[in-house]
Amino acid sequence: MNRLKQLFKNFRGHLLVAAIAGGLVIVSVLGLVYLPGPHGDTARVLLASGLSSRTIADTLRKSGVVRSALLFRGLVRISGEAANLRAGEYDIPANANMPAVLRVITGGDIVLHPITIAEGLTSMQIVDVLRAQDVLRGDAALPKEGSLLPETYNVARGMTRRALIAKMQSDQKRVIDTLWPKRQKNLPIKSKREALILASIVERETGIASERPLVAAVFTNRLRKKMRLQSDPTIIYGLVGGKGKLGRPIRRSEIRRTTPYNTYRINGLPPTPIANPGRDAIAAVLNPAASKALYFVADGTGGHAFAETLSQHNKNVRRWRQIEKQNRR
Repeated sequence: MNRLKQLFKNFRGHLLVAAIAGGLVIVSVLGLVYLPGPHGDTARVLLASGLSSRTIADTLRKSGVVRSALLFRGLVRISGEAANLRAGEYDIPANANMPAVLRVITGGDIVLHPITIAEGLTSMQIVDVLRAQDVLRGDAALPKEGSLLPETYNVARGMTRRALIAKMQSDQKRVIDTLWPKRQKNLPIKSKREALILASIVERETGIASERPLVAAVFTNRLRKKMRLQSDPTIIYGLVGGKGKLGRPIRRSEIRRTTPYNTYRINGLPPTPIANPGRDAIAAVLNPAASKALYFVADGTGGHAFAETLSQHNKNVRRWRQIEKQNRR
């Protein structure tokens, strides 16, 4: 009987030790799970599409975000979030513990990279900008001139250039479709395509936002009076196409040369846009300023001087030439 009591006492002792040891293990595991992460700064982690939870856990460990890939996998399994792990590029907050890391990845709050496309670029120039962005992948065919909306686009790493161009085209269509019904009555432009062509000329003529409605008014007034547009940017486009820049002054012989884009020689609009106009330029063409101006020329301040009569325009031209002459000294 005494021996039985002693055995029972020993068993209870071993059981107590095992319980304490097990408790210590659980406490240690929970400590590793809920302990602040080992990364002292925000860590950027890229999780490619199609990765298993094991590979994701290994990637997080190698990136210094979690201390144990095994424990992170266990947390994913216990939480039932395995199906909600999302590919993408993530910024993991400094010292985030494992549950916080898991919330970031399952929440899908991926890093977005801004890509700014300036107004007035040609489609060829825009494609060159996109090719220089290392966050994008793949290539794309050259889109039609004027079909892209210049804007800042926030994109996820790995987005294809083709997909981004498709979005830019969709956004441009949405803008013209939205603005077209709000246009002034009796405009000399009769279609959305004509609006885009004229807006591209306005965009290339001035980089000052407040001038766009005035420049649009000049060209609208000229079209009404059957006057030629006489826009230098259209000549340049006829010479270099989508390359955009001539790199030198226009020659007199080029002004006299008849091309489909030389609005000194042709009546009305050129056959296509000469660039990709932004929303404001399109809006200006559809609702030009209430002005009778028919001419404009640079004024030496970065803007333009506008005139209703040829005599006043000639005075403005002489003033501009004097400014050019002084600047060359």
